[in-house]
Amino acid sequence: MKNWLLKGVVAAAIALPALSGTARAGGINDHFVCSNATLRGDYAFSVLTVVAVPGVPSVVVGLGTFDGKGGFTQIDYPGGSDLAGFRTGQTGTYMVDSNCTGFMTINLGGGVVVENAIVISNGGRSIHAVVADFKLGSTDVPGQTRVDFWKVAPEQDD
Repeated sequence: MKNWLLKGVVAAAIALPALSGTARAGGINDHFVCSNATLRGDYAFSVLTVVAVPGVPSVVVGLGTFDGKGGFTQIDYPGGSDLAGFRTGQTGTYMVDSNCTGFMTINLGGGVVVENAIVISNGGRSIHAVVADFKLGSTDVPGQTRVDFWKVAPEQDD
């Protein structure tokens, strides 16, 4: 009788983790659902242009603020510039899907508009992006650029 009970416990110990994995196998990110509200607060960011574009800075650092409702503002500093300070007045919008992917559009001023494809990680504490579209006025500017954002606030303030 004890042998039968031991076999049953071992079988359950093997089957239960497998069944719980199967139950969650419906999507890439079933354990955390995102929305615009996932992004709220200040995020430090850095931009690296992998394929150089004439007249476009190759590196940028900045601070972006997400309002949790799809609105965005930022200040930034392009590397190699002779600016006396950070550029301000940059605004935009963002849209987050439940699978933690989305897009954000930023108006940098002077007719420059950037659209980023984004992926949210670490429960909304990190955002990874690539530039999907870069426009100077009505002209598309080719290039390959990546952007990474990190939540500024301490974890206990989330």
